[in-house]
Amino acid sequence: MTDDPGAVFRALHRRGAPFVLANAWDAGSARLLEVLGAKAVATSSAAHAFTLGRSDGGRVSRDEALDHAVRLKEAVSVPVQGDFENGFGDAPEAVAETVRLAAEAGLAGMTLEDIRLPGTEPYPFEAAVERVAAAVEAARALPRDFVLTARADGMLGGGYGIDEAIRRLRAFEAAGADVLYAPGPAHMDDLRRICAETTLPVNALVSGRFANQTVKDFAEAGVARISLGSSLARVTHRVIVDAGRDMFEHGRFVGLGRAASGDEIDALLGGD
Repeated sequence: MTDDPGAVFRALHRRGAPFVLANAWDAGSARLLEVLGAKAVATSSAAHAFTLGRSDGGRVSRDEALDHAVRLKEAVSVPVQGDFENGFGDAPEAVAETVRLAAEAGLAGMTLEDIRLPGTEPYPFEAAVERVAAAVEAARALPRDFVLTARADGMLGGGYGIDEAIRRLRAFEAAGADVLYAPGPAHMDDLRRICAETTLPVNALVSGRFANQTVKDFAEAGVARISLGSSLARVTHRVIVDAGRDMFEHGRFVGLGRAASGDEIDALLGGD
């Protein structure tokens, strides 16, 4: 990769030709996803919180999130994006500082939500746009490229619906964001509408009912990037929960018989 991971990351974003942004939760999962074909890796705030024994939603500090992202970056050769929730502060100045720190850490970009954590209440419209504008200004002042993804997260928590999500995305676009993201649309028609009513690359989240869609489906909707969020981490936790209940409630170990072999994992990771 070049000395400008942001430029490499930006070039991956093409509307109607989406790539899979693989959200990892530690260095090993990041490296394994790269070996399996990921062109870019991202942190996941929820998946990271799980590794710390915490729940999602504003319970990880900025220093912890940055350190975690750096560990993933050092494990792979592809660009790494940071999932930095609401930018670790309500004030636009706090968001701008997070952008600067993320770039100094060598990340290719970051996401910025419009939710006032640790709750689920969206920032008022004007405040949400002001925060994106501050992040954009900080990103543009950097000596290298940095991809800022502006998120309208209100649909996930029921704070607003599709009309308000699109209104916010269009305002984030006007403020200078690079990628738009509104997780939690009700169905593919809403996702198609998001892509049709904006001009920037759009990220789609594979979660819930959207896990039944294919890359081709997302491409036809106009999506430029498909992220996993915490879905892959939660699949892993599903295995732990099922195997744990089998062991501790029923005295069985059948689930462990489906494990990948150590030789296979060693081979994929290069045997280091």
